[in-house]
Amino acid sequence: MNGIAFVQGASRGLGLALTRQLLAEPAGHRVFASCREPTRATELGALAAEYPDRLCLVEIDVTREETISAAAEELGQQVDRLHLVINVAGVLHGPGFAPEKKLDHVDPRALRAVFEVNAFGPLLVAKHLHRFLRHGERSIFASLSARIGSISDNRLGGWYAYRGSKAAQNMFTKTLSIELGRVAPRAIVVGLHPGTVDTDLSKPFQSNVPKAQLLSPHRSAASLLSVLDGLSHEDTGKVFDFRGEEISP
Repeated sequence: MNGIAFVQGASRGLGLALTRQLLAEPAGHRVFASCREPTRATELGALAAEYPDRLCLVEIDVTREETISAAAEELGQQVDRLHLVINVAGVLHGPGFAPEKKLDHVDPRALRAVFEVNAFGPLLVAKHLHRFLRHGERSIFASLSARIGSISDNRLGGWYAYRGSKAAQNMFTKTLSIELGRVAPRAIVVGLHPGTVDTDLSKPFQSNVPKAQLLSPHRSAASLLSVLDGLSHEDTGKVFDFRGEEISP
């Protein structure tokens, strides 16, 4: 894969690993990497200093649509197309809320916070960046999803906000794939399950994960990019895990 890439949520963890690997690939991507506070993203800033001609930092907070719109305008001043967009930012827990173990734990404030980032965020990014994917070359719009968002795979219950937000994101992915396919026949829209990655998002729950199944950000990023490389237009609208296996809705 080569061309111009946009990584949304690139300041740390898996987003940072994806950005680093895109820059390191022999094909030599040009990368736009976004995060909420670029000036405070130390590691991302160091990468920008290492690749001054190929990495541009952009401010996006997916809970504030005006920042996405402004980023798209900034992007349009530099390029007229993108070949890859990856949405990485997601939330599972935060100040005052955690995954619900039972129905009594459901809190509307937590529901709104989780849906706003996990479901609304990628959709709003698509709203403002899809014009850069409407060209005749192969392009991919990918959002990090989760196996837990599969309705048919739900056997344990609980985790209402996270499950629901990822299921909603998957529906948005499918719907976007249909609309974008009408105007960009070579565009591919997919969801990606990165596995259980050793990041802040999964840290409170890692004790239940066998060590062999806990992936480093580097390993997960490499696997996801390999999956993206192997996609064809027949895969658009689907969700795949880091091994390239399709996840049922």
